[in-house]
Amino acid sequence: MQRRRHLILGLTIAATASLALAGCASGGGGNQEPGAGGDEFDLVEAGTLTVCSDVPYPPFEVEDTSAESGYSGFDIDLLDAIAKKLDLSLKVEDVNFDALQSGTILVAGQCDIGASAMTITEERKANIDFSDPYYDSLQSLLVRTDSGIESIDDLDGKNVGVQQGTTGESYATENAPGAQLVQYPSDGELWPAMQAGQIDAILQDQPVNLEHEKADSAYKIVEEYETDESYGFAFAKDEKDALLEAVNGALAELKDSGEYQTIYDEYFTAK
Repeated sequence: MQRRRHLILGLTIAATASLALAGCASGGGGNQEPGAGGDEFDLVEAGTLTVCSDVPYPPFEVEDTSAESGYSGFDIDLLDAIAKKLDLSLKVEDVNFDALQSGTILVAGQCDIGASAMTITEERKANIDFSDPYYDSLQSLLVRTDSGIESIDDLDGKNVGVQQGTTGESYATENAPGAQLVQYPSDGELWPAMQAGQIDAILQDQPVNLEHEKADSAYKIVEEYETDESYGFAFAKDEKDALLEAVNGALAELKDSGEYQTIYDEYFTAK
């Protein structure tokens, strides 16, 4: 009986060792398929990086049926690359920007990260943790080519469209006191209102107005404003430290490898 117990014990140890070796061979890092990682990040959905974004906001966020997530754009493509670095799949939720920039949606746990061309500001940092900056932006003024508006000084009495809760709204409030500001929830309402003649100008992020200028020659950007703005990915305050650190690490790797530049050139380099 003693010899048999030794034999059984030996077989058990061997089997345990084999399982441990198999676990080492299959675990960790970039060799996994997307959706296999993330246990340490306290994600909304296991194996998935759930992103909240206000869509459309070209060229940062657009609907795209050809993309696996249903969305593309600079923010989305960059986060897709980051998700792959973390062995995660990407899921995108379309939300209201004002609720996102206030941190409400993030604290409610609807998503793991906010990505919506969001400028890092001290006011927002009171309620949100931000990643390292990933894009530097300007504000700009878009008008009809026949409007007679040449600068922000010509906006007295004009209806100027702004997106609620944005730095564009703040800039217009401070620098165009004579304008009648008309708030919209997103660019998806701003741009059609401009085309319908309901507003005389749009003051918002330069890359977005540039997309409209390219799309329709009846409109032009007449001014750009240096506002020292940088965009960051947003996280619920003091709740996602591990994920924030991992996203920053992945972003740095993408910049070092040149993959960030490739994604950037797809959307911002003149063709």
